Amino acid sequence: MSDTTSPELPNTAAEGPLSYALFQLARAHRAHAAAMLRAMNLHPGQELLLMQLFDRDGQTQAELLERAGLDHSTVSKSLRRMQEAGLLTREPASHDRRVMVVHLTDAGRALQEPIAEMWRTLERVSVRDLTPEQVQEFITCARIVEKSVRDHGRQPLAE
Repeated sequence: MSDTTSPELPNTAAEGPLSYALFQLARAHRAHAAAMLRAMNLHPGQELLLMQLFDRDGQTQAELLERAGLDHSTVSKSLRRMQEAGLLTREPASHDRRVMVVHLTDAGRALQEPIAEMWRTLERVSVRDLTPEQVQEFITCARIVEKSVRDHGRQPLAE
């Protein structure tokens, strides 16, 4: 069994131990994923856009923005970098020249299996000390927390 103890919480973080644990988890997971992505000359978040395009090539930037769950500036910057790297093309849609349609290049399509393998490896590392039941329970809890946070963010601010 692995060590599940963590350093003592800062006093202020003790007011929100779950939130602090989520922050630490997200930071560690993202750092590990980023290192794996760097080995493929990708930046974090670019793999999420590529995954969407692997499933359905020829999406608009707005569709990618919505499906990937990333903010507008991140998507725009990532798509520009990926276009410069030769992984995709962006061209105006025939129905509306203001709408940009994104297509994978052969180089972009070639990353599908390496990204899938990276994702499998990241999953194995992440769950190696958990039972299948614990993994499922964690996923369920994580989705509940995510929904709660998202729903709260949609509520109007109290005056």
